[in-house]
Amino acid sequence: MTALRYRRAALALTAAAAILPLTLTACGGDDSSSDAASDKASSSAPAEEKSSAPTEDATPADGPFGPACATVPKDGAGSFDGMAQDPVATAASNNPALSTLVTAVKKAGLVDTLNSAQNITVFAPTNDAFAKIPKADLDKVLADKEMLTNILTYHVVGEKLSPTQLENGTYDTLQKSSLTTKGSGENYTVNNTSKVVCGNVPTANATVYIVDTVLMPKS
Repeated sequence: MTALRYRRAALALTAAAAILPLTLTACGGDDSSSDAASDKASSSAPAEEKSSAPTEDATPADGPFGPACATVPKDGAGSFDGMAQDPVATAASNNPALSTLVTAVKKAGLVDTLNSAQNITVFAPTNDAFAKIPKADLDKVLADKEMLTNILTYHVVGEKLSPTQLENGTYDTLQKSSLTTKGSGENYTVNNTSKVVCGNVPTANATVYIVDTVLMPKS
């Protein structure tokens, strides 16, 4: 009877010895899987952080901008550097794309007025902008000094405006009525119709925004 009891105890110990390594192996496998999962999570964290980074908004340009700026001469009096040295009417006269505007300014007798003004903004229509006006109507305007002065002074604001200020603004003009601006980055419009095609151009006394449509006074 005693021998039988010893034999059963021996069998129980043998079974426990066989099960123990399996248990330890299983535990070790769980730790390895946990470590691998942790490492995987750690390695994926930077990617998640990178993907959640915010996208920067468009910011206004510091210097001249716009598609028409490519037509400005690279050097000489009509270049950006050259225009920066002259008052605005003189600077415009050196830009071939503004020859119709310069003719109109001379006919209205506004050359000295614009050149002597300080810290102004001029929205300068290109030759193509004037070409949108039927020739008979344009000739009539050019022949009427009062009407011409009224239109040209509507293109002038009595302060220097930065691109940031054009994002959503309303400004009084020398003609005594107001114009509105809106946009961002390098895309701006005046009165919702005239696009800035070359903006933030410095002259000695003004900032110039060249536009593709002639602005008409509201009153």
